[in-house]
Amino acid sequence: MKQIARLLLLLLLPLVAGPALAADAVFPPGVRIGLTPLIGLGPAKTFPGFETEDHGVRVLLTELPGAAYTEIQKAAETDARAPGQVKPQAMETGTGKGYYTIENGKDGDKPVRRYSMVVSGGPFSGFIAVLVPESAAKIYTDDAVRKMLASVTVRKEVPVDEQLGLLPFKTTDRGDFKLVRTLAPGAAIMFADGNEETGVEAAPFMVLGLVASVPDKPDDRALFAQRTARLIPGLREVRVTVSEPIRIEGSPGFETRMDAVTGKANTPVTVVQWLRFGSGNTAIRVIGSAPRDQWPQAFPRFRAVRDGIQPR
Repeated sequence: MKQIARLLLLLLLPLVAGPALAADAVFPPGVRIGLTPLIGLGPAKTFPGFETEDHGVRVLLTELPGAAYTEIQKAAETDARAPGQVKPQAMETGTGKGYYTIENGKDGDKPVRRYSMVVSGGPFSGFIAVLVPESAAKIYTDDAVRKMLASVTVRKEVPVDEQLGLLPFKTTDRGDFKLVRTLAPGAAIMFADGNEETGVEAAPFMVLGLVASVPDKPDDRALFAQRTARLIPGLREVRVTVSEPIRIEGSPGFETRMDAVTGKANTPVTVVQWLRFGSGNTAIRVIGSAPRDQWPQAFPRFRAVRDGIQPR
């Protein structure tokens, strides 16, 4: 899961206002971290957070592994940072001590002010990135942004219906999994028996989402399915055991099964990936992973979740 978090950070990092704050903290859908947005900021349409109507000022909120906070805290308290890197400053927030930085930069060819902060959410870290164009700096000042960052808070859980409501498809069977966790709001979700403290890889878990740019021709789908399956983060010593076209609820699909090892303990696992093709160039992607000794009990649950997915 660390690889997924790093990928999300790399995708979202390139992503407030007036001097007065709204009354209450607001949580972007599917995210456990929220804040009180400055006046002039509304919900963002393309990322979890807030932005001005002209999309110039942007506030991204997302989640990272719990170790991210520890690393930033160490950099702030021991000066352990790379040459030229800005030293994080401590700030008290609605969820305890956070660490923030302020830097000048460019958004394309436009000068901007960049702010970032990390707070601890216990098993996860909350990450906030703020971008203010030079043209808006007189309204969205350093003091105003710091006040907004100080309002950051976290919630223990995101309501399950809120998480599932963000997906581009409906799930009618959750397979009795204990944990439901958004990986990318509106794009991917995880069902798991484990938790973030013990690690989800040591017990059965699933990831549901979409994959884009799928082949139009059925003859090209086998190679595409194997390639996407081999890109599943955290797997080593991968051996494909099943690779075949199937029908999933009347739609064309493809099943790939693999044996692999994962985690620091090199846990042997069996993994299945189902691709359910539809109209357009996207497919519903369902991944199920279980320790090999738990596979016989986990597989029927995986299949029940897969068969319970319906278009919206």
